[in-house]
Amino acid sequence: MHFEKRDYAVDRRLLLLAALAPLIGAISTAAAVLLLNLIRFFTNLFFYQTLSLAERTPAQHALGAWVIAVPAVGGLLVGLMARYGSDKIRGHGIPEAIEAVLFGKSKMSPRVAVLKPLSSGIVIGSGGPFGAEGPIIMTGGSIASLLAQYLHLTAAERKTLLVAGACAGMTAIFGTPVAAVLLAVELLLFELRPRSLLPVALACAVAGFLRTMVFEPGPLFALHTASATTVALGSCIVAGLLCGVLGAALTLALYRTEDQFSKLKLHWMWWPAIGGLVVGIGGYFEPRALGVGYDVIADLLHNRMAIGVVVALLTVKAIIWVAALGSGTSGGVLAPLMMLGAGLGVALAPWLPGGPRRSCGRWYAWRACWAACLARR
Repeated sequence: MHFEKRDYAVDRRLLLLAALAPLIGAISTAAAVLLLNLIRFFTNLFFYQTLSLAERTPAQHALGAWVIAVPAVGGLLVGLMARYGSDKIRGHGIPEAIEAVLFGKSKMSPRVAVLKPLSSGIVIGSGGPFGAEGPIIMTGGSIASLLAQYLHLTAAERKTLLVAGACAGMTAIFGTPVAAVLLAVELLLFELRPRSLLPVALACAVAGFLRTMVFEPGPLFALHTASATTVALGSCIVAGLLCGVLGAALTLALYRTEDQFSKLKLHWMWWPAIGGLVVGIGGYFEPRALGVGYDVIADLLHNRMAIGVVVALLTVKAIIWVAALGSGTSGGVLAPLMMLGAGLGVALAPWLPGGPRRSCGRWYAWRACWAACLARR
C-alpha cells in the first residue's frame, strides 16, 4: 500500500493543528456544559414553571393532561428557529456533521453554533425523548469549523478541526475519549492518517481531563458485574441478534415516518410540533419516557423495574422517539438507543441463561443489546 510521506511528516501545519486542538477541546467542553444547563433550564421552565438549573426529571411533573401540549410547544419553537434561523439545526447532529464534511468543505455557519444547542435544549427540556450527544457533536464541530474559517485554514485542516471539536464534545458529555476517537475514524474523518488523528486525539484528551473538573467524576453508569461464563456469552449472541432486529425495525420505522411527514401539505416548520404532540400523548401515559432518561437507564441496569413496566416504557419510548425524530426536530439518538437496548436486555434476561445468578445474565444481555442498537445506527 502506498502512503504519501506528507501524511506522516511533521511540519508547521501539523504543529498548528496540534496547538489548536487543546483549545478546541476546552471550548467543546464549555459548550457541553452550556448544552446540559440549557436542558436543565428548559426542563424546569416547561415542567415546573421555575427558573433553575437544578437537575430534575420531567417524570415528576404535576401538569396532568397539560403535559401533552408541552412537547408540542417545544417542537413549534424549534420549527420556527429552523425556518427563520437555519434548517441545519434539524436532525440529530451526526448526519449533518457528515454532510458538512463531504459536501460543505467542512464549513458551518455561526447560526448553527448558536441555534443547535438552543434548539436541542428546548426540545429535550420540553420532554423530547432524545440525548445530548448528537447536538453536542454538531455544536462542537461548528465551533471548531468557525475557528478554522477565521484562521483561513485549508479544507482538509478545517475537516480535522471540525472532527476534533465534534469528538471532544462527545467526550465531554460521555467521558469516552477513546470511543470518540474511534467514532471519528469510522464516521467523520474518512481516513486513517496521523496528521488527522493527532489533533482529534489531543482535543478528546483535553475534553476528557476537563470533564472531571466540571462534571461529577466517575462512570456515567456505575456497575458491578460478575465474570463472564460460556453460557452468558452465548446469551450475549442471542441478545445481540435480537437487538439487531430491533435496530433494523426502528430504522425502517423511522424512514417510513419521515416519508409520511414529507407527504403532509403543511410546511416542514410545523412537523416538529406534530411530532411533539405524539411525544406529549406518550408522555402522558408513560412520564418516564420523556427527556434524556439517564436515570431510567440506571434503573434498568440495577433491576429496579418490573418486566411489565419495562415493556410498556420501551414501547412508548420507541413510538415517540420515531415520531419525534421523523418530524425533523433537533435531538440526539444515542441515549434513546441505550434505553431501548437496555430494556430489551432486561426483558430477555429471565429467559436467557447467564450463569449462577440471574442478574449476571441480565447484565450481559443488556450489554449485547446496547452495542447492537448503537452499531445499527
